[in-house]
Amino acid sequence: MLVLIKNIKELLQIRSQEVIFLKGAEMKELPSIKNAFLLIDNEIIKDYGFMENCPKFDVDTIIDATHKTVLPTWCDAHTHIVFAGNRVQEFVDKINGLSYEEIAKRGGGILNSAQKLNETSEKQLYLESSQRLEEIMKLGTGAVEIKSGYGLCVEGELKMLRVIKKLKENYPIAIKATFLGAHALPVEYKNNKDGYINLIINEMLPKVAAENLADFIDVFCETGYFTVEDTIKIMEAGARYNLIPKIHVNQLTSIGGIEANVKHKALSVDHLEEMTDNDIKALKNTSTMPIALPTCSFYLGIPYTPARKMINAGLPLALASDYNPGSTPSGNMNFVISTACIKMKMTPEEAINAATVNGAYAMGLEKTHGSITIGKKANVIITKEIPNYAHLPYAFGSNNIDTVIINGKVIKY
Repeated sequence: MLVLIKNIKELLQIRSQEVIFLKGAEMKELPSIKNAFLLIDNEIIKDYGFMENCPKFDVDTIIDATHKTVLPTWCDAHTHIVFAGNRVQEFVDKINGLSYEEIAKRGGGILNSAQKLNETSEKQLYLESSQRLEEIMKLGTGAVEIKSGYGLCVEGELKMLRVIKKLKENYPIAIKATFLGAHALPVEYKNNKDGYINLIINEMLPKVAAENLADFIDVFCETGYFTVEDTIKIMEAGARYNLIPKIHVNQLTSIGGIEANVKHKALSVDHLEEMTDNDIKALKNTSTMPIALPTCSFYLGIPYTPARKMINAGLPLALASDYNPGSTPSGNMNFVISTACIKMKMTPEEAINAATVNGAYAMGLEKTHGSITIGKKANVIITKEIPNYAHLPYAFGSNNIDTVIINGKVIKY
């Protein structure tokens, strides 16, 4: 089926197939053409150009984008959207002055989510998660990474990953699955971390691999959770099953995790609210993508990833939502981009590049997603009538998306 989007006010993020990711000064460049057309052939971008060169042949569907901007869908490379219930009471407790430690003593935090998840059936977990997935698709996300990590036991982790696999089978959005068994220590292993790590390596990983449930492996490499040495041990175990590392690191402290992850060829290092000069140096001229999660900082009131310092040092940067029940209960990538511009001083061009081209790379999807490129997936956002693309982060409280197309079809959830 041929779909023609015509009279596009501005077509953003037009790239050649050779662009893998963008770094440093490259992130300020957002190539576009005005008064454009875009031709979609089934699931694929077939052609684009100026309206004066628009081909004259029959198509199945015509979409008039007069006064509207068209750009690739968002690529959200870090989420936890498969979870049970919510943690709204913790939200209220924080407002009332309870500390994280006090909430944890009441059974809050990751362990709260783990308890809820293990009490929830796989069917119900799928239902709740599918609603969140449909929500982010309507908000313009066309590719997403989803982590486990709220099971913290063999069956719980497998249940999460099976739900992710079912979502992948039933929805057109590209989904990548990450095994995050090392998210926190379950209560029964509170004083036996080595025992839990052995459970991850010797029982969880073989079963995850046997059912082909994950693309990546993750660890919460942080003070009070898993050390750099723990992380290396788990990454090396994952590598035996061809699981590529995508690691939580530098959210609260800098403990040498970035250097270790680069050495182990991690595809991404995520959070990065605390960055030293040595951390930045370790990332230079590597294939590891730093990922910032600005709405997590917004929600928790913690420092933001030092985007300006990192980009000015020549690094790439991706943006993701961190959608989860405890620290970022939102998967709205439009707000992520606004927050990056407002709080991290990224330019609109940098933020859009970080949420498209670089986000795709951080999921291993750079050949199929993240840009308007002939041969890539026909995943596009058509905005409402807006003055220019900077209006997207500027109008942070408004939904300026008119239409979302994924794999060549308009999303109608």
